[in-house]
Amino acid sequence: MEKKISPKKLNQILKKYKGEEGVLIPILQETQAVYGYLPPSLLEYMSEELHISLSRIYGIVTFYTQFRLKPWGRNIIKVCHGTACHVSGAEEISRALSDELKIEEGETTSDLKFTLMSVRCVGCCSLAPVMMINEKTYGRLTPQSARKVVKSDEWEGGSEKKSP
Repeated sequence: MEKKISPKKLNQILKKYKGEEGVLIPILQETQAVYGYLPPSLLEYMSEELHISLSRIYGIVTFYTQFRLKPWGRNIIKVCHGTACHVSGAEEISRALSDELKIEEGETTSDLKFTLMSVRCVGCCSLAPVMMINEKTYGRLTPQSARKVVKSDEWEGGSEKKSP
C-alpha cells in the first residue's frame, strides 16, 4: 500500500508549466526526479490538475522505459548481458544474484536496498562477466563472487557493523 505522498513539490512543477502545451513528459520527468518514481496518487492528482485522463498519463508512463511506477533501490545492480559477458556466464551471475536477493531482474528488494537489472553492454568486455553497482564495476565474476559483493556491508542500507 502506498503511503500518503504530499503533492507540494508537484504543485511547484505544475505551476512552472501552467498554460503551456505538450508538457506532460517534462512534468513526468521532473516529478520522477523529485520523488524518485511516479507514485499512483500523484498521477491521479496530476490528471485532475491538468485535465488529462489518467489512462493517457499511464499510457505515456508505461510506454517510455525511463518512467518508474515503483521506487528503485538505493543501489542499482546492472548485470551485463552483452556478447562477451553472455558467453562468459552472465546468465549464471544473474541467477545467483536473483537467488541471493530473492528478486527477479527488473525488481527491487523490499528494503529498497537493491534493484537488479540486465543491460546489454557496459564496455568492459575484457573483464567478462561484468556487473556494475551504481558506478562501480566488478569483473571476472563467478556466481559466488557476485553473491559476496552484494552481501558486503559497503552498500547503503547494509547491515549494521557491530561495535567493538
